Amino acid sequence: MLLAFNKPYGVLSQFTPEPGSAWRTLADFKLPKNVYALGRLDADSEGLLLLSDEPGLNSRLLDPKNAHRREYWVHVEGVPSDTALAQLAGGVKIGDHLTLPAQARRLDPAPAIPPRDPPVRFRKTVPDSWIAIELIEGKNRQVRRMTAAVGHPTLRLVRARIGTLELGQLKAGAWRELTPAERTAVFG
Repeated sequence: MLLAFNKPYGVLSQFTPEPGSAWRTLADFKLPKNVYALGRLDADSEGLLLLSDEPGLNSRLLDPKNAHRREYWVHVEGVPSDTALAQLAGGVKIGDHLTLPAQARRLDPAPAIPPRDPPVRFRKTVPDSWIAIELIEGKNRQVRRMTAAVGHPTLRLVRARIGTLELGQLKAGAWRELTPAERTAVFG
């Protein structure tokens, strides 16, 4: 079984709570027994999360050698220049790691997604914008670290696509089983 879940803000990508954490967990969403998250989204990130009860799918999906693309819509401070987008695309040094080449582009108009609860902070004196970043790897907090490295801190992060499977109209907190065609869209 392979499920698509629209993970809301404030939810850990696991079923057991972290000691002392106020974040909710996947156990709050009446998911089928014995499924586990394929990869993760941080609690402060939102969007498409796949879950399965099938062994071996995690490595098929997450190993960069398999080049499974994931697209993130990123609300950032400022308006990234063409140079900043080229830096994101070419690879950014985060810690000791140079990120693999990616795709980065402006999203204009901004994506039509519901507001976040709690809302993203708004600053009258600092413009903001949306960009899309497509990756084939997923290091810890990679997108946030990449945008910060080029001078545009992330305000909101939504995973919009895995492979060619899009989040679409799936409501925050909702899940559904993938059809055979959608499964092909994930794994190609």
